Amino acid sequence: MLHPQSRRTRTLRTATALGAVSLGLLALSACEKPTPRATATVGSSTISTEASCYRDGKTIPQKEARKCLSEKTDKTISVGSGDKLRIGVEPDMAEKGWLVFVNGRPLLPDPMKKTYYSFPGEVFFQQQGAQGQMTTKKSTQISIVEADGGDFKGVWHIKLKNDDD
Repeated sequence: MLHPQSRRTRTLRTATALGAVSLGLLALSACEKPTPRATATVGSSTISTEASCYRDGKTIPQKEARKCLSEKTDKTISVGSGDKLRIGVEPDMAEKGWLVFVNGRPLLPDPMKKTYYSFPGEVFFQQQGAQGQMTTKKSTQISIVEADGGDFKGVWHIKLKNDDD
């Protein structure tokens, strides 16, 4: 037969253990799941970023998506005109399709379905002036957009600095 004092101690230990487990589970459920990442690589330099707009794979309303495309970032990588910029996305993003926007405009007309794509560095910094002359920008921002059909699922931003300037 157990002594009443040891029974109370055992009950107290059990209650404490259950409370600790409950608090641990509560803390885990409160943690945000990290967003998928997009990565840009030039030579041996790499930068990776989490989404600035993401709803865990759900569609982002059009108004919010437009606002998100105009957000600025401090994630920067240098690109020279002779360099290749490699953009990589996670396999789930590639499966749905993804687009690259340069200063809010799509670089290619159709979504890509590969996990990475290479672009020549010079395509990001050339712009046509008002008189038709070509000018070179010092920097530009790209947005990687996960798109499923016409729906935006996530937006990632990376600033490109012109290494030739």
